[in-house]
Amino acid sequence: MKPYSFETTGRNRATLITLILVWGALILAVTQLEAAPWLMGVLGLFTLPALYDLISARRSGLRLGSDGLSFFSGRRKGTITWDQISHLRLDTRLDLSIRTTVVLITGRKIRLPLETTPPADLFETELTERGIKVERHHFSLMG
Repeated sequence: MKPYSFETTGRNRATLITLILVWGALILAVTQLEAAPWLMGVLGLFTLPALYDLISARRSGLRLGSDGLSFFSGRRKGTITWDQISHLRLDTRLDLSIRTTVVLITGRKIRLPLETTPPADLFETELTERGIKVERHHFSLMG
């Protein structure tokens, strides 16, 4: 079976455009709508994680090989062999992001970092080709 790998970085065009739009809206609210600057500053604090990702360009990714699944994101790393995996659970969250949980044979659950998850349809196809059971759950609040 051919290895599959997915890699991404925090430094991308979507993050930059989103930050520019949000900061522009906050500045516009202060200058044109007379919004309270302190309140817009508090709202601006929520953009700091995205700014950190943009500046640090932290890499993250996932690899499916003949021996198992491995992932990395910043300092977090992990490897799980195929014989340890019962199935993978892909949950579509309310913000339309996909959360991946690896359920081991022992019943233990390992949540992969959100940024390591490839596009869901492609990921599901790659896993089923390798004989790994995949459960899809849409818009669950818990899981």
